[in-house]
Amino acid sequence: MFSARLINNNNTRLLNICDSDLLGKTIISEKLSIKISESHYGEKLIKKEEAVHLLKKCDNINMVGEEIISLSIDLGVGSENGIKKIDGIPFLIVFKM
Repeated sequence: MFSARLINNNNTRLLNICDSDLLGKTIISEKLSIKISESHYGEKLIKKEEAVHLLKKCDNINMVGEEIISLSIDLGVGSENGIKKIDGIPFLIVFKM
């Protein structure tokens, strides 16, 4: 399961999506801190099939978690080169041109 928020603005679809078990947690490294908040990622819980659909159709994607990033890489959305880790948790932002 994944937790996702879809934002439509001026013909641009922004997807914030994370592994559902990360929702509500804060991940911290020496230089970065990210709160995986319900207000940012928690619009609804979705299954893999809907996540695949959203990953394919959205223009910009903000992802946190092993499962969602693995799925996105398998789909050819994003690149392993862009993955950063914060407190051991992978984080990836994709901008489609």
